[in-house]
Formats: sequence, C-alpha cells, structure tokens
Amino acid sequence: MVFNIRVAVPDDVPGLAALIPASVRGLSNGYYTVRQVESALVYVFGIDSQLIKDGTYFVAESGNTLVGCGGWSKRNTLFGGDQTKGTEDPLLDPDRDAARIRAFFVHPGWARLGIGRQLMHTCEEAARTAGFRRATLGATLPGEPLYAAMGYEAVERFALQFPDGEAFPLVKMEKELGRT
Repeated sequence: MVFNIRVAVPDDVPGLAALIPASVRGLSNGYYTVRQVESALVYVFGIDSQLIKDGTYFVAESGNTLVGCGGWSKRNTLFGGDQTKGTEDPLLDPDRDAARIRAFFVHPGWARLGIGRQLMHTCEEAARTAGFRRATLGATLPGEPLYAAMGYEAVERFALQFPDGEAFPLVKMEKELGRT
C-alpha cells in the first residue's frame, strides 16, 4: 500500500476528525475498555489546531484519504486536543527541554504498514533540525511497543483521571535525538 507524508493544513481537519476516533476505537482493543476509549475521545484525544498552525503536524495519505497522522511540538503540552487547552502553549527551549512527540493516529486498516514509523522519523528529523536533542511523548498502551522499538524508554507510568470516573493508563517515554 502506497502512502505519502506531508505537512497538515487546516483543510485536513474534517479528515482528521474522522481518522482519530477510527484509530482509537480500532487499535485499542485488548488494551483499554470500551468505556476508557469513549472517555478518552471526549476528554483527551482530538485535533490540536496549534500543531497545524505551527507546521509541526503531518498526515499520511493514500490518494485523497488520510490514513495516519502525527506530529511534534516545540510547545509545553505533552498530549491532548483542543478540548484540553485554554490558552496557547508556551514555547520550549531546545537547549533545555525535550521536543514533544504528539498525537499519532493510524487508521486500523493501515496499521503495521510503516506509517507510524515513517511519521516518527519525519517528526524526529524536524525536531533535530529545530535544535532539540531529546524527545518525550505520552504513549498509549497500544503505541508503547512501536515507540520502544524506535528507541524510546519508559520513564513513568500514570493514569489520566477523567471527570466521568474512568482512568486511562499512559506511559511517558523519552529518547535522545542528538543534533544534526
């Protein structure tokens, strides 16, 4: 299956709005309960328009169909869509802070075909070019094996507590990027 990766643009928002829940619902089986997944879609997973504005969000597409997405950020937020933020995120200092790897989603029909890996390479290279030497991310349980295979190490396991009482386990992971 052929796909290409490009920078996301505002016109991608409707496609992303369909891709994200399809990915979360389709790839979380065996890791999270249906209630955890549905709560996460309400309280944390969604489009982060700041990533698109910053030009640090990428989409994978096949023809005119979005099949994956993911990005990196030079801002403080580690995870979450627009529904989790009240104001613009402060900028990070590449000499002191780790770039944030953010919002990776792959359509279940396109999973395990190298899309996540290619998106990650694209994000890491862009973060290195921006001067970041380290990257950090908040991994979902189904995403953890990919990130570990790409050199990320688990540094903390925690659970988000949603207002509806559901707890959603995540893993904070980090990796040294070095400089280009």
